[in-house]
Amino acid sequence: MNSNHLLLEEPIRMASILEPSRPSYFPAMTKIVGTLGPKSRSVEVISRCLMAGMSVARFDFTWGDAEFHQETLENLKIAIKKTKKLCAVMLDTTGPELLVVNKSEHPIPLEADSLVVLTPDQEKEATSNLLPINFGGLAKAVKSGDTIFLGQYLFTGSETTSVWLEVKEVKGDDVVCLIKNSAVLAGTLYTLHVSQIHIDLPTLPDKDKEVISTWGVKNNVDFLSLSHTRSGQDVRQAREYLSKLGDLSQTQIFAKIENVEGLVNFDEILQEADGIILARGNLGIDLPPEKVFLFQKAAVYKCNMAGKAAVVTRVVDSMTDNLRPTRAEATDVANAVLDGADAILLGAETMRGLYPVESISIVGKICGEAEKVYNQDSYFKKTVKYVGEPMSHMESIASSAVRAAIKVKASIIICFTSSGRAARLIAKYRPTMPVLSVVIPRLKTNQLRWTFTGAFEETYDFGGFYEKARQSLIIRGLFPMLADPRHPAETTSATNETVLKVALDHGKAIGVIKSHDRVVVCQKVGDDSVVKIIELED
Repeated sequence: MNSNHLLLEEPIRMASILEPSRPSYFPAMTKIVGTLGPKSRSVEVISRCLMAGMSVARFDFTWGDAEFHQETLENLKIAIKKTKKLCAVMLDTTGPELLVVNKSEHPIPLEADSLVVLTPDQEKEATSNLLPINFGGLAKAVKSGDTIFLGQYLFTGSETTSVWLEVKEVKGDDVVCLIKNSAVLAGTLYTLHVSQIHIDLPTLPDKDKEVISTWGVKNNVDFLSLSHTRSGQDVRQAREYLSKLGDLSQTQIFAKIENVEGLVNFDEILQEADGIILARGNLGIDLPPEKVFLFQKAAVYKCNMAGKAAVVTRVVDSMTDNLRPTRAEATDVANAVLDGADAILLGAETMRGLYPVESISIVGKICGEAEKVYNQDSYFKKTVKYVGEPMSHMESIASSAVRAAIKVKASIIICFTSSGRAARLIAKYRPTMPVLSVVIPRLKTNQLRWTFTGAFEETYDFGGFYEKARQSLIIRGLFPMLADPRHPAETTSATNETVLKVALDHGKAIGVIKSHDRVVVCQKVGDDSVVKIIELED
C-alpha cells in the first residue's frame, strides 16, 4: 500500500496513470454510506453492495413506514452473514422538512412565468396553480423577493424535476409565487426549501421521536443522523432524548448541516456531535454556488482537527439514472477525499437509482485512487501542530504509533481497545495503512446472563463467525474486529499475545499482512500504553 504512494505535488509519470490498480481487500480507506430503499433492499442487492464496499447502511425515514424499513434491515442482517462483511446502521430523521402534499400522486406541470399558490390547507388537491404543503407557518416566515426551491426528494437538480420560485406576495396563510422555470413534479415526495429563512419547527419533532423510540430502540442503531441541525442545543436535546431510551445511550449522533443556521453555529455543533454530515443538497441551495466548496473545505478541516468523522453527500447524482458518473462528479469525489472526508454518503444513487452496486463500486475506486496521492506528511504535521504541547497521553501514543508505522513502512497498525477511543485517535492522524481495531469488550455478569459494556456494545455469538464492532465503520482507515470476550479488557501479557496472534492471523487471512511485513501494535500492558514494531517471520 505504501510502495505506490505518490504525492500530487511530485512529478507523476503520465503513463503510470493508465496502469491498473492493484486489487486489495480494502478497496478504499474512505468509507461509503449507502441509503437502502426500493432498488436496494433485497438480500441479493444488499450483498452486492456490501461486497462493493458499503460499510454503513442508511435508513431514511422521510419516506417509507417502519415495517418497510424493518424488512429491509432483516435482509441486511442476512446479507451480512452471507458475505461476512460488517455493516453499521444509521437512522436518518425527517427533521423540520417541508413537503408538498400531492395525495393523488398525479404529475403536476409548472410553467415558467406563471403563478402558483403554496397553501397549508392539505385537504386541497395539488394542481399547477395550487400546491398544498405540510407547514402552516410559511406565510409568517417569508416576504416578497424570497427564494423557494421545490424538488423531488433527493433531487438531482435536473430542471425537469425541480423548480425555483420567487415569493411575490403573502395572502393570509397562503404564499403566492412566481415560477422561474418550467418543470413537472412527477412523484410522491417533493421537498420545499426556503433559502436562508428560519423555519419555526423542532429539529427533532414527535414523529422522529416515535421512530427512534420504537424502530431505533428495537434495532439498537449505531448512528442517528440528525437532519437540519441548526445549533449545538439541537444535538444536546437529541442526546438527552437518546439517554432516556437506555439501549440507545451509546448511539452516536451525526449532525447534518444543510442550511446557513448550521453553518453559522458550526463550531458549537461540532463540539457536541460525534460526527458531521455535510448535506450539500439543501446546503447548496441555501448558499451561493461559488461558496459551497469553501464551506466543505473549512468544515472538513475542522472535523479532522477535532478527530470527528466528516461525511460528504451528493457526489454522483447522475448515477441515479446512468452507469457512469460525469467527469466533474468523479473529480468531486476525489476532492472530498483530498479534503479529508471520512466517508461518502450515497442517497438517491443507491436508494432509488438504477445502479446502486455500480455507484458504490465506482465511488470506492475513485476514493482509493485519491488516497494514493493524499499528502499524509503535510496533514500529520498540521494535526500535531494543531494539537499543540503538552499533548495528552493518548494523543502522544496515537501520533507516535502512526509516525512509527510510516517510518518503518508497516503494512498495518493493530490497536487493542475496549472503548474505541484509542483506535479513533490513531485514525485521526490519517496513517497510509489500514488500522485494525481489535475491540476487547468488558465482560460482566449479573448471574443470569453475560453482557458487554463499551462503545461497541454488540451481541456475541460464541459459535458464530461474525461479531461486530460497528461504530468505527464510518471512520477513514479504521477496520474493526471483535475479540473473544473471554479475553477480558484487563488482559495479562499472555492473553495479549493470544489476541495479537488472532489479529495477525486475521490480517494474513484477508491478505493485508504477509511474511516479512512489519506491523505496528498499540496496546496496554498493565497501566502502561505500549507501541511496538513486529517483523513477521515465514
